[in-house]
Amino acid sequence: MPADPRLDRLANATLLVPFESYDAPTWVLDGLAGGMAGVCLFHNNIADTEQVARLNAQLGEAAEAPLISLDEEGGDVTRIGQRRGSGYPGNAALGAVDDADLTRAVHRSLGAQLRRLGFTMDLAPSADVNTEAENPGIGTRSFGADAALVSRHTAAAVSGLQEGGVAACAKHFPGHGATRQDSHLELPVVGADRELLFERELKPFQAAIEAGVRSILTAHIRLPELGLSGPATLAPSVVSGLLRTELGFDGAIVTDAIEMEGVSARIGIPEAAVQALIAGCDLLCLGRFVYADGVAAVRRAITEAVAEGRLSAERLEEAAWRTSQLRAWTADRPTAEVAEHIGLDSARRAVRVEGELGSLRDPVVVEIDAPPGIAVGEVPWGLSPWFPGTRRLDAAAADAAEVLEAARSRDLVVVVRDAHRYPDTREFVDELCRLRPELVVVEMGLPAWRPRCRAHISTYGAARVNGQSAAELLGAPAGASVG
Repeated sequence: MPADPRLDRLANATLLVPFESYDAPTWVLDGLAGGMAGVCLFHNNIADTEQVARLNAQLGEAAEAPLISLDEEGGDVTRIGQRRGSGYPGNAALGAVDDADLTRAVHRSLGAQLRRLGFTMDLAPSADVNTEAENPGIGTRSFGADAALVSRHTAAAVSGLQEGGVAACAKHFPGHGATRQDSHLELPVVGADRELLFERELKPFQAAIEAGVRSILTAHIRLPELGLSGPATLAPSVVSGLLRTELGFDGAIVTDAIEMEGVSARIGIPEAAVQALIAGCDLLCLGRFVYADGVAAVRRAITEAVAEGRLSAERLEEAAWRTSQLRAWTADRPTAEVAEHIGLDSARRAVRVEGELGSLRDPVVVEIDAPPGIAVGEVPWGLSPWFPGTRRLDAAAADAAEVLEAARSRDLVVVVRDAHRYPDTREFVDELCRLRPELVVVEMGLPAWRPRCRAHISTYGAARVNGQSAAELLGAPAGASVG
């Protein structure tokens, strides 16, 4: 069957694609000229601010108001801060401060910075209520475990980002905070019934809608209490029913990455894309590694589904229209000012100390390694920029006696990240605390576990500014910069 140029263009209008390099390849520029909605940038597309600003300018010239997006949450999930760590604290730190005006100001500055770099859409904030401490995918990306707190800060973050000049995208609908699995690898389960869902998970999304959020991103989660055997992203009852009809959201509905195992493992990426459109999604975020051939396969699957009558032309036209409305909103947005010191100032406000810290004598700093989450990637964390002799250890292989000997005449600081999730880390830190109870522990993840020690510092995140806020408490010079 010959290609239908009109259908191809409509299909293109639903695609948010990745690409493989620091420069825009021809297939991306041609795709944008052919109606493709936009791109999503990842670590592999960003070398530094100058390079990404040039890249985004090139992308912006390829079509009228393409969506140039990224996952920039601040805190642990950062793309523009990939080499040094983010200059903004993440949601958990802002939730710990619990000042909605501050959250709005932080996100206004972040949005303004992104807009200056040429971005028009930010796949943030996370509106998930993190009620499960063992959650491997959310954690410090959430403002907290209380629905009311998460709601007011989600609304503030949405307002701030959009005042900064970029379209916000609240995620992961209908809520990823009560899971114990990572949807990058499998299909997580949320065991909430309809009543609990409305009381807990959906409140932040309602707040985001009331704040005028331009887009909402779906979660690849299963809700058995609602009768779902597959992911919410592919469920008309969730996307068209719950979000569009019951909550009254009239903006663009975006999928989480279609290449994630939680949505496409059993049916493949092209079929998952088709089913997401049928369910009511408007914009398909294809993921990190779906390049030219994969994009062509998705486009072909969409047009074939229309030809077969599985996907109505009206539904595809509606998705393309909603995406065009989002693009039009991003065009020529006024931008706010970047507040130069707000990231560090807010991280300092978030840090908490339990116990008696006192003054430390030339501390020996030891970090216990923790694997990065897939959403986070390889981003620097820890205190080594302020304490150059810092050592990074594997808890399973570390020798407590050797660590204590190295710090025999000096204070000892042990840095962990989400220690509650790693038994080897807890066992090793407990042993150190038993042998030397006057040591100090710094937790740079969720402070869900606290060992018996002299003092416990919680930063509520591992961004560069979170690290600096802890380092200053430990005696590093205030205002010291990362090299």
